[in-house]
Amino acid sequence: MKIFITGISTEVGKTVASAIVVEALQADYWKPVQAGDLEYSDSHKVREMVSNEKTVIHSNAYALNTPMSPHAAAEIDGITVQLDKITPPDTTNHLVIEGAGGLLVPLNDTDTIMDLILPDYKVIVVSRHYLGSINHTLLTVEKLQERKFNVGIIFSGDEHPTTESIILSKTGATFLGRINEENEFDKATVSRYAEMFKVALESF
Repeated sequence: MKIFITGISTEVGKTVASAIVVEALQADYWKPVQAGDLEYSDSHKVREMVSNEKTVIHSNAYALNTPMSPHAAAEIDGITVQLDKITPPDTTNHLVIEGAGGLLVPLNDTDTIMDLILPDYKVIVVSRHYLGSINHTLLTVEKLQERKFNVGIIFSGDEHPTTESIILSKTGATFLGRINEENEFDKATVSRYAEMFKVALESF
């Protein structure tokens, strides 16, 4: 199973969600495009949070120096992100792929993060409550469902029942779980959530 994890915006909890899904499935992890924070990247963070011995962290296809949209970060680095050079790693294990920012973040003048999602991938949307998040979530899920992807939702942050219920009823997407605010997302916390999410993920 290959699962692509995207968010409704930046800083909504994609990396923590990725770590939990990785741990629950003892899956491999791959962040195709990393922009900024190369010394402590999302790959480093996931490695720190998972505790199983099966997971392999695969190298980024592009590691860009500036924390900006990939197309802009690549321009600063004097390169162009090329879709045909972003090749999924060869693995027989489950694979969790983490996007950058939201679904339509540009990689270059023509391609977006959505173009990294192959037809056989399942997609998890991480939704975090803020003013406008319902609209952002519905638009994200609708765009994925237009392309016939199997979509699941993980809610992140403080619980907002009315927001979550309207999103689930309008999209029909699979509810996979919620990640509450925690003092720290260490190995123990991620492992606890992984156990909670395991059954839903295995049947996703």
